[in-house]
Amino acid sequence: MAFRRRAKSHPLFSQEFLIHNHADVGFCLVLCVLVALMFEVTAKTAFLFILPQYNVSVPTADGEIVLYHYGLKDLVTILFYIFIAIILHAVVQEYALDKINRRLHLSKIKHSKFNESGQLVAFHIASMAWCLYVLATEGYLSNPKSLWENYPHVHLPFQVKFFYLCQLSYWLHSLPELYFQKVRKEEIPRQLQYISLYLVHISGAYLLNLTRLGLILLLLQYVAEFLFHMARLFYFTDENNEKLFNAWAVVFVVSRLFTLTLSVLVIGFGLARVENQAFDPEKGNFNTLLFRMCVLLLVCFSQAWMMWRFIHFQLRRWREYWNEQSTRKKAAAAAAATHGKQQLKTIKRESGYHENGVVKAENGTSPRTKKIKSP
Repeated sequence: MAFRRRAKSHPLFSQEFLIHNHADVGFCLVLCVLVALMFEVTAKTAFLFILPQYNVSVPTADGEIVLYHYGLKDLVTILFYIFIAIILHAVVQEYALDKINRRLHLSKIKHSKFNESGQLVAFHIASMAWCLYVLATEGYLSNPKSLWENYPHVHLPFQVKFFYLCQLSYWLHSLPELYFQKVRKEEIPRQLQYISLYLVHISGAYLLNLTRLGLILLLLQYVAEFLFHMARLFYFTDENNEKLFNAWAVVFVVSRLFTLTLSVLVIGFGLARVENQAFDPEKGNFNTLLFRMCVLLLVCFSQAWMMWRFIHFQLRRWREYWNEQSTRKKAAAAAAATHGKQQLKTIKRESGYHENGVVKAENGTSPRTKKIKSP
């Protein structure tokens, strides 16, 4: 009991220490793994954290190539890159977002949303470039049939597996960041929703050997999300700047249509024509009618939910826009009426006014009547 009391009172175990120094703690753990590479005794264990595991040499016409498949040791690698993501998150926050926030003087609500969008813009830029590079070098874009031919795609190139491990690491690191960044309680359910959606879809594509289709769907999703968060950043700097929201709306709808079309084409038609249609988890084959139906239902449900959120967001924007326009019209009408009254008073003062049937001057006295001389 005494040890527990001392531990709770110790600064290393305090809440404030973890919130303000979690990146430093992560950096120390990463540094320990890197130092372990220098010693022969601990080098093998350190490689479990840094490099993807389960490599297999596959003979080809040009020689042997090294491919990878997934396993439980991937969890160790994901854990290491979670700490890497925490460190990069802190670097972007401290050296970019905090400096911009000091100049903008945003409110607490806008400050939180600005930080969220800033972090996601940096992540989406890196992910889009990396994903596009993988798709181009592996030839998945030039040969669409490769998305379903020779399924299951158990053996992955190094860059494909490493990409998926880093994606899972980033979205898993977002969960403790909700605590470290002191996100408001009202914002936590919304952020948990999209973090969970990303984790389910990325891990599903990785574990069900649909990595090639998953790469293209992730690229479509990241393009739309990048435009949305860029639009939010510009909106926070200037509330009259809403042009990017219109561009995002078009790209969002197009990406939803492409996602549904490509999913139906690959899963509904492509995998249905593959000869090997048997449920064999040991070989990584899940190509059955039930499997295809479940995956398509999951994709359709997620896309429908996102479209519903999109329509709700657009209706709210239009409602706010028309309310603002009506308020401006009322204010303009009131200003015009006030200006008209002021002009009317000015005219009355210049020409005098009537009181009890007698024209009075500006100072309130009756004008003298002109005397007519008698002849």
